[in-house]
Amino acid sequence: MKIAVSSTDKDLNAKVDQRFGRCKYFLIVDSENMDFNTISNESSIATGGAGVKAAETVVNSNADILITGNIGPNAHKTLSAGGMKIFTGARGSIKDAINAYKNGELKETGNPNVESHHGIR
Repeated sequence: MKIAVSSTDKDLNAKVDQRFGRCKYFLIVDSENMDFNTISNESSIATGGAGVKAAETVVNSNADILITGNIGPNAHKTLSAGGMKIFTGARGSIKDAINAYKNGELKETGNPNVESHHGIR
């Protein structure tokens, strides 16, 4: 299974970025062998529509699920329309988040858990 994770950096020891649309990277991890590739999130510096653009990037990565800290309504809608299962509330390293998913510690979310524009700083 391919798992997309919002990340602060380019490796498995990086932290899960709590901001989906404005994270720096997405790691696409093979849950069986932990091989991964890194995708830069070009929408992280967008002036608007970052969540939707980031969601399109994740859907186009052919990942099966997304693990992130928080997800807004527009990104959630785009990901759901793309058939993506979404897991929020992840913390710690990317490795920790993958293990939490494998151990059933993360729950699939059916709704956004933050308002629009939550990740703007």
